[in-house]
Amino acid sequence: MPKKSLEERHSMFGKIASEIFQWVLNASLLVAGILLSYSLFAEAYSLYELLLGNSEKFQVVEHIVIFFLYFEFLALIVKYFKSNYHFPLRYFLYIGITAMVRLIIVDHSNAIHTLLFSLSILVMIVALYLVHSDRLQRS
Repeated sequence: MPKKSLEERHSMFGKIASEIFQWVLNASLLVAGILLSYSLFAEAYSLYELLLGNSEKFQVVEHIVIFFLYFEFLALIVKYFKSNYHFPLRYFLYIGITAMVRLIIVDHSNAIHTLLFSLSILVMIVALYLVHSDRLQRS
């Protein structure tokens, strides 16, 4: 029986290691998805309580944005499994924009910080446009 070359052994090791790490990543994302689902329903319940109670409008808006953050992370995990184990960049940009909007809603006491947060949203929107225009040119 011929011995395998060093290159073949390294290639085989790389494939096995890759499969193990892919399995660990998939299992971790499954656990994260379950935890995010629980958090999504808990946030929906707290939003329901806020709507029934006498609460400030900004609190309701803050909880709505948090709800959408959980929702976007779940959508990202679903997209990962549906798109052959790949995270699309635009989903991270959506999450970043939503998170920055939430930050502006929650902490708008310092005008300079609010302006900087708004500029970061603008940068992410430009990046999102560039990602979409690149895809449109390839189609």
